[in-house]
Amino acid sequence: MDILLVASAFNSLTQRVFAELGDRGHTVRVELALGDEALREAVRRTAPDLVVAPMLKTAIPADIWSSHVCLIVHPGPLGDRGPSSLDWAVHTGATDWGVTVLQAAREMDGGDVWATVPCPVPAVAKSDLYRNEIADAALEAVLLAVERFASGTYVPQPQDTPETEPEAVACVRPYFDQSLRRVDWTSDPTETVVRKLRGADSQPGVLDELLEEEWYLHGGHAEDSLRGRPGELIATRYGAVCRATVDGAVWIPELRPRRKEGGPATFKLPAVLALGDRLPALPEIAAPWELPDGRRTWSDIRYREAGAVGFLSFAFAGGAMSTEQCGRLLTAYRSACSRPTSVLVLGGSRDFFSNGIHLNVIEAADDPARESWENINAMDDLVEALLTTTDRLLVSALAGNAAAGGAMLALAADEVWCRSGAVLNPHYRLMGLYGSEYWTYTLPRRVGDEEAQRLTRRALPVTAARAHEIGLVDVVVDSTPQDFGAVVAARAARLASAPATRRRIGEKKAARERDEAVAPLSMYRERELAEMHSTFFDPGAPYHALRAAFVRKTKPTSTPRHLKEGTSRVRTSGGA
Repeated sequence: MDILLVASAFNSLTQRVFAELGDRGHTVRVELALGDEALREAVRRTAPDLVVAPMLKTAIPADIWSSHVCLIVHPGPLGDRGPSSLDWAVHTGATDWGVTVLQAAREMDGGDVWATVPCPVPAVAKSDLYRNEIADAALEAVLLAVERFASGTYVPQPQDTPETEPEAVACVRPYFDQSLRRVDWTSDPTETVVRKLRGADSQPGVLDELLEEEWYLHGGHAEDSLRGRPGELIATRYGAVCRATVDGAVWIPELRPRRKEGGPATFKLPAVLALGDRLPALPEIAAPWELPDGRRTWSDIRYREAGAVGFLSFAFAGGAMSTEQCGRLLTAYRSACSRPTSVLVLGGSRDFFSNGIHLNVIEAADDPARESWENINAMDDLVEALLTTTDRLLVSALAGNAAAGGAMLALAADEVWCRSGAVLNPHYRLMGLYGSEYWTYTLPRRVGDEEAQRLTRRALPVTAARAHEIGLVDVVVDSTPQDFGAVVAARAARLASAPATRRRIGEKKAARERDEAVAPLSMYRERELAEMHSTFFDPGAPYHALRAAFVRKTKPTSTPRHLKEGTSRVRTSGGA
C-alpha cells in the first residue's frame, strides 16, 4: 500500500513505524504537521491509500479525515482520552497501560477503534517508557490496524458499544500542567519526588526554583545515603547535582533555564554545567565502580562481572556523549579491560545505546567549533580503544536506539546484539557532517561499500531486522525491554564458555595486524577528521545552524525532501 505518515516530529516512534512498514513492502512517505494547507497538499500529491499518525499534537483537518481513513496512534488504553496519557500513567503509578489505534473523527480520541494492545509500565522515566514498552505496543497495534485495513473486510468498532470492550469506560484526562508536577521539597518523600521527575524527564521537565532562579529539572534518581536540609543541593557527581528530600535525596542529571519573555529558546544541559558560577562549593561524590546489592544511587557508568563476562554499562541522557563523558567511559573501559574476562559487553540494559557527540554541550560552549573538535576526538579515542582490543571479545548490546557516532561506536565491537525494537540511524548527513568514529573502516567491512554509501546517503532509519539482513548487526534479540539485559547476560555467558571463543580471540589479533598492515587505523581517522575539521571551523557550514535548530527544537518550515520521497525499499543481499 501507499501510506502517508503524518507526524508533529520525526521522533523515535515515527521512525520505527516508518521503517517497519517499509520493511513489509509498503511505500511510506512522511509529512510533518506544519499546517493544514501543507497537509492537504501532501494528501493531494501522494494520494495515499491510508494515512497513519504515529505522533500528532494537532488535529487532522476534517476534509482530510472525512475523505481518507486516518489512523491515530493514542498512547493509552481503550477508553483513555486526552493529551497527557503517559504523564497520567506515570503519575498514578499504573502498572499496566496500552496503545490504541483510532480512526480520526470530530471528537478527539473518540473515533472508531482499529486496534488496541496492552503493555506493562515498569518504574522507569516517561521517555524510556515511550521509546520501549509503548513503542512496542504501538508498532504491534499499527501493524494490526494496517493489516485489517488492507483486508478490506474489517469493520472498526465504535468506542461506545459493549462489543468493543465491556469494561472500558471513557476517561477524558486533562492536560498535565506544571501545577501537577510541582515538587514540595518540605513534604514530598523521595519516592514522590522521583516519580514526578520521571514523569517529565525529557519534556517538559519539572519547573522549580533553584538558587533563586527558575529551572526545569530533567531526570531523577533516588539516593540512599546522602542527607541534607530538604531542598538544598548537597553534592555533585559527573555533572549531576544531588538535592536533599525529607527522607533522603535525589540525583538530577540535567537542568534547563526557564525561557525569558522574548528571549531565545533554552535547552537542557548537565546540571553542573547549566548552573555554572551559581553553584556553591559542593563535594564531588564518586560512584562505586561496582554497585553493591541493595544500594540505590545514580551513575551513568557502571561495571559488574559474572564469571568470565564483564558488563560495562552506560546510560547517558538522550544518548548524547560529551567530551567529559567520553573520557570517563574510556577510563572505565580501560579498567574493565584490566579484568580477567574473555567477553566484555558494552551498553545499558535498556533504552538508548548512544547518539554520538553531545550537541547541547557543544552549543553552550564559548567556542562551539573547538568543543565540537574535542568531542569528536574523544569519541574517536574511545572507538580506537575498542578496535585495538585484541585479548577478549567485545559485544555491543543495543537495548535501544543508536544513531550517528553512537551507531558507529557499536560497530567497533566484534559482535553487535540488538533488541528487536531498536532503530538505527547509521549516518551523519542530516547534521551536515561527514562523520568520524572510524566509520569509513567499520561500516564498509560489515555491509560492503555500496550499502555503506546507501545508508549514509539516504539518511533513513533502519530496523533491527533490516540491520541484521544487511550485516549491520549480528544478532537480533527478540525480547521485551525488561528482559533484554537477562537475555544478553545468558547469551554472553554461553559465548564466554564456547570452545571456539579462545580461538576467535587469537584470530582477532591476527586479523587486526593484517588490516593495520594494509591500511593503518590512523589513516581512516586522519581522513575523517580532516573533513570534520573543515566543517567545524567554517562559520558558514550548515552544521552550525542545523545544530542550533536541533538543540533548540526549532520547528522546520517544511518537511525534509528525503522524508517526502519516503521509501519503497527493494531488498538487497547486503553483507560483507
